[in-house]
Amino acid sequence: TGTNQAVPISYYRQFDAGQTVIASRTQATTADDYLAQVAALEGARGQQQEILRLTNQALELEPSALGYYHRGKAKQLLGDNQGAIGDYNMAISLDPKDVDTVHNRGVAKSGLGDYQGAIADFNKALEIDPKNYISYDSIGLASLRSGDFRGAISAFSKAIEINPRFVNAYFNRGLAKHKSKDYQGAISDYNKAIEIDPMDAFTYGNRAVSRQHLCQKNACQINDFQEVSEICADYKKAASLGNQATAQWLNSAGGAWCRN
Repeated sequence: TGTNQAVPISYYRQFDAGQTVIASRTQATTADDYLAQVAALEGARGQQQEILRLTNQALELEPSALGYYHRGKAKQLLGDNQGAIGDYNMAISLDPKDVDTVHNRGVAKSGLGDYQGAIADFNKALEIDPKNYISYDSIGLASLRSGDFRGAISAFSKAIEINPRFVNAYFNRGLAKHKSKDYQGAISDYNKAIEIDPMDAFTYGNRAVSRQHLCQKNACQINDFQEVSEICADYKKAASLGNQATAQWLNSAGGAWCRN
């Protein structure tokens, strides 16, 4: 089926009896068949309702951690975080060591505002896989949303230690530093993020905001050409790369000084 990466017993029986092996079907008849169809839809946009239908069929035939995981993920993408958590709970009861399920349950809890519960799940995911830098990044985001900027910076730093090219962690740490009023530190992180991904509009926009705050903090004057030109360059770059909020601001009265 492509799900378990093994030869289904029905195929072997056909072969052993001298029959022609039918290696694929258009009609699903087993839980594995339904889950194979789910796997084929993974990553496709707008297929969550179909994945729900297929996983419901699979779980009616045979409850499995994989079936509950996929159904939970589909519910999560549809905005049903509570329903997703219920399915992830069932999946974890059958397979408590699946790091993706534990991590995703944390994401769903974070979506409901349960940041401490989310962090507990992310830490549990790290117990299973200590090198899971995505979970460190998620701890950072949950900490950031709960107002724990120091904890957020620490978690993002750990993600970067494991994967120094993980651009999201630099961007997110820059945001945490900005909220901590460490504008120079924020700019340094945005610089690194831009070095890794020079086409991200939001990084330029955030760097411009941090530069503007740093300029105000240091009492920069509007005729300080270097400072102002760098701020304007970032705002305009962000807009050119598709940051709609920045583009609207540039076209407003408030953005006239930068636009001109």
